[in-house]
Amino acid sequence: MHTIGLMGAMEDEIAPLYEAMTDKSEETVGGVTFYKGMLENKRAVLCCAGIGKAQAAAATQLLCTHFGVDAVVFSGIAGNMTDRLDVGDVVIGRTLMYHDGEPRMFAETPPHLQQFAADERLVAAASEACSAAGVRCLAGRIATGDQFVGDSATKRAIAEKCSPDCVEMEGAAVAHIAAKNGVPFVVLRAMSDSADEAGYEKMVVKNFDPAAYCRTAAAVSRALIARL
Repeated sequence: MHTIGLMGAMEDEIAPLYEAMTDKSEETVGGVTFYKGMLENKRAVLCCAGIGKAQAAAATQLLCTHFGVDAVVFSGIAGNMTDRLDVGDVVIGRTLMYHDGEPRMFAETPPHLQQFAADERLVAAASEACSAAGVRCLAGRIATGDQFVGDSATKRAIAEKCSPDCVEMEGAAVAHIAAKNGVPFVVLRAMSDSADEAGYEKMVVKNFDPAAYCRTAAAVSRALIARL
């Protein structure tokens, strides 16, 4: 039986998956607590990696080498960068890249890629899961960087650089390390804000509770896993 690695950056992002797991046990490695158990009749290892690229990369490496997972699924929230979607809709990351670095330099070492392509079987399963759940989605591009995007100027600069469908802080790092280890992956993001001044007001100033959008992303992850 294959083992699926499940990740989120925040406790709210993994809470619905943790609640749904059975036969759970815990193991802490490298400062990250991993929850091993069963989800949708599949073996799963779940963790809250923490926010940002470094933490996401470290947790992904542990999933790949310490736990030997056969696939990595990251679910969570992101800032919307496209007029094709609204808040609450989902981006399935078909390709992922960094918006705050030099891709040509990253590609000088294995896996020698400037952007990272998700496993098409996982992308298809995620799309089917969204359709079954009545969640509008698109399979597109996710841009990752170590900053919360909450102003129009930054949003515009990122759009001009890489034209993503959403922006967040972990996905490309997860993809990078999964690709480096030869492990299939997919990143699912529910749109929680508009990645501009209105998004900043909503997510930061008003200390908005993103739990509802996290539940959407987690529900799609569960439905995806059930299809594997």
